[in-house]
Amino acid sequence: MAANAIDQTRRMLSLVTYLRERPGAHVADVARAFGITEDELISDLDVLPMCGTSFRGGDLLDIDTDGDRIWWHNPDDVAEPLRLAADEATALLVAARAVATLPGLREGDRDALVRATAKLEAAAGEVAGASSRLSVTFESEGGVFAEVDRAISERRRLWVRYYSPARDELTEREVDPIRLFAVGHTYMEAWCRLSEARRTFRLDRVAEIRILEEAAAPPELELRDLSEGLVQPSADDPEVVVEVGPGGRWVAEYYPHDRAEELPGGGLRITLRTPDPASLKRLALRLGSDGRIVSPTGLADSAREAATAALAAYEGV
Repeated sequence: MAANAIDQTRRMLSLVTYLRERPGAHVADVARAFGITEDELISDLDVLPMCGTSFRGGDLLDIDTDGDRIWWHNPDDVAEPLRLAADEATALLVAARAVATLPGLREGDRDALVRATAKLEAAAGEVAGASSRLSVTFESEGGVFAEVDRAISERRRLWVRYYSPARDELTEREVDPIRLFAVGHTYMEAWCRLSEARRTFRLDRVAEIRILEEAAAPPELELRDLSEGLVQPSADDPEVVVEVGPGGRWVAEYYPHDRAEELPGGGLRITLRTPDPASLKRLALRLGSDGRIVSPTGLADSAREAATAALAAYEGV
């Protein structure tokens, strides 16, 4: 079972101390000490160099690995006690108070956060008073994230009502959550009991969520490699050809594709593959006059029918 976001944060904080005391540590030894795979450790090491002691940067952790050993090149540069500027303290206090209100947060984590916030308020002095006049409101996705994170931590099943844009419908299903991850949006990878297969759910498309009493029991699965992005078409997937004008060239930047050929007038003829061609109907509607689906013919006809129905609905209004 993949670690949830809070557990991963705890591990990475401990990893900093561990590596400082063990220069040149072997990847295999560190992974074994933390009870994770070497790939998970490398993933953590990819994140750590983006961390530092200031929100402004300039003092980031210079940590790298050659695949066998791990080197921290500037441990002394970040060893001095942390000194927060007024804007940094304000940002931390506002964020801490906001996170403490998230539904689904484990009580132990909430209590620890409240205690840490109180200490920061005492150290910040007048800045704490200014920060109390600011507040942050999370979108609904924040509550969904907290429920999923809690379900992963407690190894419990979830009931969700989920919107599928490809079919333009809401479905109800029970899922065994596996992990949370972010690739542009935040997603939950889970074993879906409705389809009896692994599925990926975008959190902002979860209309309703509930933690169930049943224990989550997903089958043993190898986690997908997301280094190349969430959507990784297969050579066996159906081929779709889309032609776009100058205003639709962004499609080549956002959709993995096999070819993008220049057209007269600044357009592109884009050839791509997808396991679910019907999902591209929404792309055609979004493009409007800036693009059209050329093939397969059935998908092109379906997109035209969807556009005609949408126009008729507007005319009715």
